[in-house]
Amino acid sequence: MLELDQRNRYFDQLYNTPDLIYLGQNTNHFPLHPSVKQAMQDCIESEEFHAYAPPAGFEELRELILADIDLREASVLVTDGAIEGLYHACRTLCRPGDQFVTTDPGWKWPIAFAKASGAEIVEIPIYGPKYNYRLQPEQLADAMSERTRIVYLVDPNNPMGICYTADEIKAFAQIAKDAGAYLIHDCTYWHFADDHTMAARFYPERTLTTYSFSKWLGLAGLRIGAIIGDGPIIESLAQAPPNNLGSNVLSQRAALAGLKIKDEWFPEVQRRQRANQARINEAVLKIPGLAMPVYPSNGNFVLVDVAQASIAPEALCDVFRQEGIMIRQAGYHSQRFRDRFVKISTTVPEAWVERLCTLFPQAVENARGLNRDIDLY
Repeated sequence: MLELDQRNRYFDQLYNTPDLIYLGQNTNHFPLHPSVKQAMQDCIESEEFHAYAPPAGFEELRELILADIDLREASVLVTDGAIEGLYHACRTLCRPGDQFVTTDPGWKWPIAFAKASGAEIVEIPIYGPKYNYRLQPEQLADAMSERTRIVYLVDPNNPMGICYTADEIKAFAQIAKDAGAYLIHDCTYWHFADDHTMAARFYPERTLTTYSFSKWLGLAGLRIGAIIGDGPIIESLAQAPPNNLGSNVLSQRAALAGLKIKDEWFPEVQRRQRANQARINEAVLKIPGLAMPVYPSNGNFVLVDVAQASIAPEALCDVFRQEGIMIRQAGYHSQRFRDRFVKISTTVPEAWVERLCTLFPQAVENARGLNRDIDLY
């Protein structure tokens, strides 16, 4: 069987599992605001989707994205999910022999995109108290070379949940600028951060910023996002985008409606997900060998270190999967630290978190001694 088929069947089975508790994809499962639902219903009733959308997205949506992220002088390209923008940037900007510098742990797919363009991957380890669970400017400076083409920074970090300070972001931007490299600032989770600084403020000419509607608004399955940058960069990306016929009309209408009610709706989402973080932290502290090294998380997820519990992350994930709960193993984010942690999403109904916490002690016991070679993706 092709690896692709095996992986797809795995996720197809998960998706079609009745009442599956999704705690592994960082997606928002809180109910949508009624006006967002109504916007989608109106779009369907009017059948406006028979026409292609504008190639860079509806103008109103572009303006609202820039207002939300407060980069009003930048340009924006609406994409089929933030990942499409990442794919396009990595595949367009990376060349054979270039270096793509990122952190470990981080997010695997931009690494795959850069590799497909012939780039060499440089992963800087940041997991553990030795690194304070964050990239240090000195580490980044040491990793740079004359071949560095892209610095890719996930901030807040997925999977750890740390968020960089303004001084750190300024330092990273200056390092990239001094090297003449592009800085891709993946801000997928910035809405959940206590404080967040956009790197584009310090290095607008070569910084690309990603924007996602999957996490804060909960439109993961609708595939809508954006990539933001200085006009000339976006102009170059717009010459040959993966989709030159405009992103999904239904998705754009939902995103538009969401941005218009964000200020009244999202604070309650944040309150609930932080309460879920607290409940998980309380449960973790009671189980010997488990730890939550970053708390509270600046993402809509928490990382649980299992290294001292004598269990494999894959084993714990498999035990929970048998109970109808999906959590994410460390190997999805890192090979170097694959034995260290699991990740749990928190923008979910409180009952889901309560179920997880109730099962946690026994799940840890059941995971001990299980085969580490469990197929997870």
